[in-house]
Order: sequence, then structure tokens, then C-alpha cells
Amino acid sequence: MSIIIDNETKLVVSGLTGREGSFHGLRNKAYGTQLVAGVTPGKGGQDVEGTPIFNSIAESVEQAGANTSMIFVPAKFAADSINEAIDSGVDTVIAITEGIPVMDMLSTYWKAREKGVRLIGPNCPGVLSPGKANVGIIPAQFFDQGRIGVVSKSGTLTYQIGNELKQAGEGNSTIVGIGGDPIIGSDFIDILTLFDADPETDLIVMVGEIG
Repeated sequence: MSIIIDNETKLVVSGLTGREGSFHGLRNKAYGTQLVAGVTPGKGGQDVEGTPIFNSIAESVEQAGANTSMIFVPAKFAADSINEAIDSGVDTVIAITEGIPVMDMLSTYWKAREKGVRLIGPNCPGVLSPGKANVGIIPAQFFDQGRIGVVSKSGTLTYQIGNELKQAGEGNSTIVGIGGDPIIGSDFIDILTLFDADPETDLIVMVGEIG
């Protein structure tokens, strides 16, 4: 078992037709994540290396069965994309974009809470469940499958910890980057609660960040 994402995750990427979105979305797909759709308004009907593009996240939920959304769009559009994802019917939204205005995120945070949608980020590296799914920009080569959970505000420290655990012969159940912005969708307590209920997580590494 893992938390947040697993073999049943069906990913839709907002911004899949862009340079960064396509690079990381296809990298997630190559890892084994079920990348079922991309979203770019006005480009519905196209595809990115066989992955269909829809005009809205709701269409990807209805037609491709998406249950997890990754936001990879410019900061000025990102809050709108997160709100669209929250309204679409997905269970989880993972926002990679950094630089989203604080006031935009304030209303988005409460919307996610009220709708019961799990929001990770923004300004985060994403979530990795080794051997199951990768959603975001976490370099999977630093992590093996195991029973140690990681929750972190720092992307680079997360990678370092994963690499050191791997060299010591240990692995991870799930790695969660919660993001370093002033307003984030899920905090340490939210993620620690999930790990505490996970029978396949025995230990947890928690990584803070100055500021």
C-alpha cells in the first residue's frame, strides 16, 4: 500500500502540450504511471505521443477516467487550473507550478478543503510511490521501494535523503513534497496522518526548510 498515488492512479496533466509539462508528464508515463490525458484549452482532439488532449479537465474525467490532476501551467493561469481540477471530479490535485499569487491560493486552498479534494503543492516536486506511480518531477532513480515514508518541504533534500537511504539498503513507501509556498494545500500533519494509517509505512522522515 502507498498513500496518495498508486497503481490505480489515472493522471491528467494540465499543460501537457507545453515543454515542461510534456517532458515531465511523459517521464511519469515512462515510469509506469497511467497517463490517460492532457489538457490544453483549444487543443482538444490532439495528442502528445499517443496521450489524448482535452479542452477541459472535466472532459478527461468523463472520457478517460482521470482521477488525479497535475498542474503544469504558468503561474498566472495556475490557480484557475487548480480550481478547474477541484470542480472536475478528480480526487487529488498536485500543483507543481511556483509563483502563484498568495491571494489566489488562499481561496483555492479553502475550495479544495470544502470540496474534499486533496491538494498537494503548489511549488512542490510532487509525489512518488516507488514501483507504482510518479506524479511530478521527483527523480525516481534515487528511491527504492520500501517501508519508509518521506514528507518534505525541500525538493533537493528529499532527493539526497532518498539516495542515502537507498545506499543504506532501505526503501520508501511514498515520497511527498508538500511545497514551500506560504499557502499549500496539504501540510505536515495532513501527510503524517496518512502515513500513520498506512500499514506499509513503518518509519517516517520529515524534512523542514528554513523560512
